[in-house]
Amino acid sequence: MLYPSPYRAGMSSLGYQWILSTLNDAGFSAERAFLPDDLTTHRGGIVTYETRTPLSRFPVIGVSLAYELELAGLIQALKLAGIPPLRRDRGPQDPRIILGGPITFSNPLPAAPFVDVMLLGEAEEQVIPAFSEAMSANREEWLNSVADMPGGFVPERHGCRLPAVAKATDALLPARGRILAPEAELRDMFLIEGERGCHRSCTFCVMRRSTNGGMRLVTPERVLSFIPDEAKRVGLVGAAISDHPKLVGLLREIVDSGREVGVSSLRADRIARKPEIARLLRAGGYKTLTVASDAASQRLRRQISKGTLEKHLVECAKLAAEHRYKVLKVYMMVGVPDERDEDIDELIRFTKELAAIHPVALGVAPFVPKRNTPLDAIEFAGIKTIESRLKQLNAGLRRSRAVVRPTSARWAWVEYMMAQGGPEMGEAVLAAVEAGGRFAHWKRALNAVEPVHMAPWRSAMPIQVVTSPRTDP
Repeated sequence: MLYPSPYRAGMSSLGYQWILSTLNDAGFSAERAFLPDDLTTHRGGIVTYETRTPLSRFPVIGVSLAYELELAGLIQALKLAGIPPLRRDRGPQDPRIILGGPITFSNPLPAAPFVDVMLLGEAEEQVIPAFSEAMSANREEWLNSVADMPGGFVPERHGCRLPAVAKATDALLPARGRILAPEAELRDMFLIEGERGCHRSCTFCVMRRSTNGGMRLVTPERVLSFIPDEAKRVGLVGAAISDHPKLVGLLREIVDSGREVGVSSLRADRIARKPEIARLLRAGGYKTLTVASDAASQRLRRQISKGTLEKHLVECAKLAAEHRYKVLKVYMMVGVPDERDEDIDELIRFTKELAAIHPVALGVAPFVPKRNTPLDAIEFAGIKTIESRLKQLNAGLRRSRAVVRPTSARWAWVEYMMAQGGPEMGEAVLAAVEAGGRFAHWKRALNAVEPVHMAPWRSAMPIQVVTSPRTDP
């Protein structure tokens, strides 16, 4: 099982840990491999964490791909392992490569040239037969089998026509980790789903309520039954975990047991309505209260169907002050459709109000339109526009108790190109990596690809969902 980022990121991925556990429980000997921490100083190939076996010696490699930019990591990992990155250059002696992960809910097509098959969506019910036949069947039989599976995508057979994403039966929930990793980003944390999916309809989000049946709850009793005695830190994972109707009771049980606790996402309106969540998280070791506003003004939040209001964020700032959090972190996007200078001015004004209550950190990311969302066809605002917005924001918040922590406008443009691209975009990524991987190399390679709005494979078809016909265990 290859995670195309360093160990600290891979071992903080619940999906990666869950598939690894699923394979081992089924009798496989599944080992872990990661991208080296520092590619500039790394010498040699890639070996597994468990037995130091070279990656190229394994007959099957499973890859978990979380988001677009990690495709470069996959290419680098294969090259370091001595495995030809492109599928067409590999022979019978090379490993068979299976890809899954969060990227498959949106647009995995740029990864198509590098893998033999993909498992789209929730792969719990497909992973065992897909890997079993990869180990035992001839290649044509294996490809036939995967093509017939829910969510099974075979690039050389299907071209650019993605099948519907698979949906696992609720009996297989929750996903949960098995390894408490001291060097992971989420250090020594037992990860487990409290729910899966989301019931909200934010127009920019891949995991909105139309994806795989909306929000599917896991009972607190079931979550608690899986927490091992040795786990001193518990991470509750879910796209809308703070919307779980019994979250307060679940947090109280975990904190009262003497454990630390964290959650993967918090909705400001939910924290405002249930302030006990903020108290319990602080008691469980949380130091930063993190919520999302996602757009610079109330007008824009309304347009993207984000239900957060200023009063909700004000209440979160008051709770952060009351419970002595170090900082209130607010995630924000700039460059959303129809954004104007006055929207940024509103953000500056309101952020100052929040910072007067409690120190604020704005985590600012450029808006990147993703496939299978209502904003799929929106164009990226542009690097210059994003950088101008960030300059305006920084100037407006100077000498306040708010800091701006932006992500790169340049790399957001790269993410946009990949998010909207087809297999040809994957080959452009390969060219960029082989040229040296600097932004100039990416810009040259990606700009050589046909503009995304002209790509013949693009479709306005909404995402489809299929439930596996297999019987619940």
